[in-house]
Amino acid sequence: MAREAGLDLVEVSPNEKPPVCRIIDWGKHKYDQRKRQKQQHGHETVLKEVRIRPKTDDNDRLIKVNRAKRFLEQGNKVQFTMLFRGRERAHPTLALDIFRNIVGEIGELAKMERAARIEGRRMTMVLAPGKK
Repeated sequence: MAREAGLDLVEVSPNEKPPVCRIIDWGKHKYDQRKRQKQQHGHETVLKEVRIRPKTDDNDRLIKVNRAKRFLEQGNKVQFTMLFRGRERAHPTLALDIFRNIVGEIGELAKMERAARIEGRRMTMVLAPGKK
């Protein structure tokens, strides 16, 4: 039947009793699989970064938080990076308070993936998309 139709006979599940076969165009089937795989690649989560400093003003910080909310709504992860200069490194509790405020402003939109931690001259925190 497959030869008459000019198609291929493909064994779908060989472990079944009796084995299941289909008559399909193998080239088109492989093309559709590759196309589906490429579409799935485009929906991977991306890590977006939002940089702030301890002296960043409240309004400027609010603008950055709104940008992070937009990233989270699109399904991306957001990494907040706080950059320290000079004596700012002596006040990590101030930076932790700022990060807590940011998490409070974002609320249920995100969940904490990696808590704030200091790495040299920067402090990072990663938020992943949560409930919408």
